[in-house]
Amino acid sequence: MKRVYTDRHAEAGVHAELPEIETWPNQYATGYEIEIVMPEFTSVCPRTGLPDHGTLTLHYVPDQHCLELKSLKMYTLAYRNLGIFQENAVNRMLADVVKAARPVSATLAGEFTPRGGVYTKITASWSRGSKRAR
Repeated sequence: MKRVYTDRHAEAGVHAELPEIETWPNQYATGYEIEIVMPEFTSVCPRTGLPDHGTLTLHYVPDQHCLELKSLKMYTLAYRNLGIFQENAVNRMLADVVKAARPVSATLAGEFTPRGGVYTKITASWSRGSKRAR
């Protein structure tokens, strides 16, 4: 069987330049959790060019900074025409959230609408002391 997906497809979008996610100083040290739901996420399959639609749900426990929502929205919108696999989109976004806000912990779940009868849910997590989320 001939391999259809290439290494180039696999890394598409992973290192793309995206808008900065801004933060603001957290005023509370109570260990509270923030949930942000982004129901209109879109990106593009790097091989077929077909759109991917989904809902992203971010849970994070802030430390010294909270995510500024408008900049997060602009960041998310930058994926609209970006060729990137769903798995890479979720992991890349989590890494960028961790880099921007340096939370105590964060989990990002992407629930993508079915394409060809296949539903995908990808969940990526990070917490202090873990080595993932560059």
